[in-house]
Amino acid sequence: MHHFHYHNGRLHAESVDIETIAREVGTPFYLYSHATLSQHFKAFDHAFAGIPHITCFAVKSCSNIAILRLFSSLGGGADIVSGGELFRALKAGVDPKKIVYSGVGKTEEELRQALHAGILMFNVESEQELDALQNAAADIDVTAPVSFRVNPDVDPKTHAYISTGLAKNKFGIAIDQALAVYQRASKMKNIEVKGVSCHIGSQLTQVGPFVESLRKVKNFIARLAENNIRISHLDLGGGLGITYDREEPPHPDAYAAAIKAELGDLNCTLILEPGRVIVGNAGILVSRILYTKTNIAKKFMIVDAGMNDLARPSLYGAYHAIMPVNEQRTGKVVADVVGPICETGDFLAKEKEVPDCEPGDLVAVMSAGAYGFTMSSNYNTRPRVAEVLAKDDSYHLIRHRETYSDLIRGEELPDFLK
Repeated sequence: MHHFHYHNGRLHAESVDIETIAREVGTPFYLYSHATLSQHFKAFDHAFAGIPHITCFAVKSCSNIAILRLFSSLGGGADIVSGGELFRALKAGVDPKKIVYSGVGKTEEELRQALHAGILMFNVESEQELDALQNAAADIDVTAPVSFRVNPDVDPKTHAYISTGLAKNKFGIAIDQALAVYQRASKMKNIEVKGVSCHIGSQLTQVGPFVESLRKVKNFIARLAENNIRISHLDLGGGLGITYDREEPPHPDAYAAAIKAELGDLNCTLILEPGRVIVGNAGILVSRILYTKTNIAKKFMIVDAGMNDLARPSLYGAYHAIMPVNEQRTGKVVADVVGPICETGDFLAKEKEVPDCEPGDLVAVMSAGAYGFTMSSNYNTRPRVAEVLAKDDSYHLIRHRETYSDLIRGEELPDFLK
């Protein structure tokens, strides 16, 4: 469910006319609904009511500090994968004791930053990372709280690029090799073993892979207990999918019910890392038609947003519905919706039925709230777009559009070229 709907023939975000925002902010821009973000976070978090848990929003999916602040105000934490995301989360006011740090390539400086911040837990992904964390913690005389990400070798049945729980993936430690790592870590002076972490992928539309991986992790926790290693936190990751087209992912209530049933009497605080399921359908990308043209093979609609603004269609072949901002554009046409980028792979829709629009018309690329702005770039020296948050009958600019000066900030000519 989301709060983008037509009113008097024009698409609105909550009670805000999108055409008005476009006129005042310019295009393209990302637009989020405060009501949808709040509703989705509460629906997910409340589904786990009755058991100890922390809902740590996956910052990589949508990292604007205004959105992070919103989730923090609702009791949420943050799942981070870089020092930059730690910086964002802290700036947004997220409680450090609700921050978990995932990712396979944490640098020594990033480890130190997180140790100084006093985060809840590091999800360590290799023995060499463990050694680096021990050294960093010893240097500043603190104890690092640790969970190891174990790889259960479970097929999440999702796109290969966002599958993370198979043996061939780069993430985590093979579950049949992890006991020795835990035993070694438990003897380290500056390491406190707290948890087990498991994340198998993104955009999952079935409960089965989650339950299968949890079952394997439960058995592993029992083996740890047999070796006098007690676990207080179980990080189940995220990955619950959304409807982009015809997908039918489980509701958070069904997902939570299946997890609770499999957990049984396991006495751990759950760490949950939802991202897409909360923000995916809470955001859209608004763009304007620049030109249309037809060649021998097909029709093209050229818009002012490109693959640098929304990479998912080009990167994954992902589908995003495209809707006219003016509801009177009722006609449909099979076309490629393409951007200005100098790449044949620059498209938002390819050979899809889309609104039959004309130059100057506005279109909304739906379900763009997750991995939209966060994956955007300055390719072709294009300024990154504005981000806007709609709430009730008003809108708020939560990121200004970059300027040309922003694009060269930090660059300078060496003396020999001056």
